[in-house]
Amino acid sequence: MKNFFIIIILLISYTSCAQNKEQTHTEEIEQYQYELNVYYSDVKTSPLKKKDLKKFKKLSFFPTDKNYRVVANFERTPNEPIFEMQTSTERLPLYAQYGIATFTIDDKEFSLRLYQSQRSKLDPKYADNLFLPFNDLTNGNESYGAGRYINVKVPKGDTIIIDFNKAYNPYCAYNDQYSCPIPPIENDLDVEIKAGVLSFGKH
Repeated sequence: MKNFFIIIILLISYTSCAQNKEQTHTEEIEQYQYELNVYYSDVKTSPLKKKDLKKFKKLSFFPTDKNYRVVANFERTPNEPIFEMQTSTERLPLYAQYGIATFTIDDKEFSLRLYQSQRSKLDPKYADNLFLPFNDLTNGNESYGAGRYINVKVPKGDTIIIDFNKAYNPYCAYNDQYSCPIPPIENDLDVEIKAGVLSFGKH
């Protein structure tokens, strides 16, 4: 779980750094991919099994596509009940829905729920982090069959940027020793999201 929190900080920090340096979107994603590969190459932080880490070179990604960086309308949903999110094991971490993001891709409207971990909510370092697990029509083919994740910060206004180019796999995609949240059914997208990390089998 400690490594999971580290990767959340790592991924969110890339967005902040990119904005400060006014990188192009392509440069931002290239930096993100580079840093993610460094993280997965390090024996101290990598979720990879030892046998896979020995031969690991880099993750595989869909081509960067700015069309998958969407500015979504964001509706906060206060007072949502705390619930136990299903995982790949018997572990049931506590989450609450924080808000709903609505956006368009290929002229079709979609919505995704964003969640806040009740554990990280109590830690000042992670209190403004939101968790976005989702499924799409690439699951089980080009992308990991059990869905992917995106980490974002709580927005200040009524819009939120969701960059699917930063979608990453659960640790379970690399190592079945981990316990990984399963995206709730309300976050199933009836569209192919050809952005972000490919399934580990595509390496």
